[in-house]
Amino acid sequence: MAHSSTPDRARKRTKFFALAAGGTLVVGGLGYTLASWTDTEWVFGGDGSGGGGIGTSGFEVEQNTTAPFAAAGFVSDETNPGGALAFSVDALALSPGTVTYAPVALRTTADSIAGDVVLRAAVPATGLARQDDGDLLWDALRVRVATTTSTTAACDATAFATPGAVIADGALGTTAATATQRLAAAGASTQVYCFEVSLPESPALPAGTPVDVLQGRTAAPAWQFAAESD
Repeated sequence: MAHSSTPDRARKRTKFFALAAGGTLVVGGLGYTLASWTDTEWVFGGDGSGGGGIGTSGFEVEQNTTAPFAAAGFVSDETNPGGALAFSVDALALSPGTVTYAPVALRTTADSIAGDVVLRAAVPATGLARQDDGDLLWDALRVRVATTTSTTAACDATAFATPGAVIADGALGTTAATATQRLAAAGASTQVYCFEVSLPESPALPAGTPVDVLQGRTAAPAWQFAAESD
């Protein structure tokens, strides 16, 4: 049997190493094939104009406590005690049989989606001084709330002339709205609430307690509008 010379073996090893360095692959130990090129493609969620196209919507409600509810008067106030309702008579000088009124308007902001809103029962306002030992005045006061979508409607006794407009009627600290209201997207609708707070001529008091005990007391209610987007 003939044997390859040392130079022949050296040339074969040199050729193999050259091919290996050039990126070839050994297939089954029988031959060589050139390595393939590789490529990748990527895509992203776009908005059709080159920008990012996946994100979240926004939901924001704002309030205005000053009729006739000019656009510049809407603000966001999300923590207790919130915006100050401007009652029609001195709310610190109620007498038995006195009724006082105050309006507030709600709408969504210009970049908000639509949603629903519901009025919760009153709770003590944070940071406001009260003098009402035993909560006698708090328990004696009553509240009614009427709603309308008219920003020019009066907030007085006439607001309660239509029973279907009244969404709350009862004791101050336990009375919440019985219905939700709709707020259109982008501020396209305004929901107006008329609050009526009264001290009845014969208020609810513990047995044997004279009405005069309510003199000089103060209560500070705060109401929350709880809103939820679509």
